[in-house]
Amino acid sequence: MALLCSACSEAVSLTHESETGGVVTYLFKEERGGPMGSPHRKDALKRMDQKCPAGYAVVREGEVKGYGSMSSVEGGEGEATGRRWGIQFHCK
Repeated sequence: MALLCSACSEAVSLTHESETGGVVTYLFKEERGGPMGSPHRKDALKRMDQKCPAGYAVVREGEVKGYGSMSSVEGGEGEATGRRWGIQFHCK
């Protein structure tokens, strides 16, 4: 169980990985630019570039449901929790 939770704390993670693609997810906060303005988006795109050096095609993207909520770094009471955005991709 601890191993599963440690993966949840990563800002960017590659899941459902196969030889031909996968799903990369990253943390975002709506009040801090949403998924497109997240500082973790660049890292997610880099992870996709590393996985697919010849390029990739985005199959779909959107908010990932089913992740446990994560408290903010500041840890203030009543603050919004982190949410995850996912990008499903296929290598060219």
